[in-house]
Amino acid sequence: MDDNLYAYVMRGELTKVALEKTPIVSKHSSSEMLAQEYVECLALDLLDDEKVNAAKLMATVYTAIAAFENTVRQFIVKVLLEHKGENWWEECVSEKIRKTADSRKKEEEKIRWHTPRGDSMINYTEFGDLASIMSQNYELFEVHIVSIDWARQIFQTIERSRNVIMHSGELGRRDIERIGTNIRDWINQVG
Repeated sequence: MDDNLYAYVMRGELTKVALEKTPIVSKHSSSEMLAQEYVECLALDLLDDEKVNAAKLMATVYTAIAAFENTVRQFIVKVLLEHKGENWWEECVSEKIRKTADSRKKEEEKIRWHTPRGDSMINYTEFGDLASIMSQNYELFEVHIVSIDWARQIFQTIERSRNVIMHSGELGRRDIERIGTNIRDWINQVG
């Protein structure tokens, strides 16, 4: 493990020990307690420390990606709902995307013991579908974005990194910085 990563991990471990000895009173304390419960439920203490620490670093990156992806979904729903009303899904999304999303939803409904993705059909679309939905309704989105190609490029770049993390890979610093740059560009443009 390189010295910078080792120092980072050790600072985190020392902070964790210090926090365990200090009563935490903050708006985040309930989520921190829940996170600790998850650590115990998942038996992380039984896994290789180096692998767990590397995964934790990537989990931070994934947090940004997941929040970004869901922010984009929310933005699309907001714009389409404002302009097209409650039937935006049927009126504004291609049949191909609707069929694929419906198929995913029906497949997940068969697995009743597992939590579903969400209650909105847009949750059953892929990241790349979001640019297609915007493209199909470009007149509603052009006031917000530079171009569909610009949005599609941001989504593709972030999705590439997302896929590496989702398949247990580790991103390099340049990839992580690229994600941050793309998210900042999107937020500065779209709001």
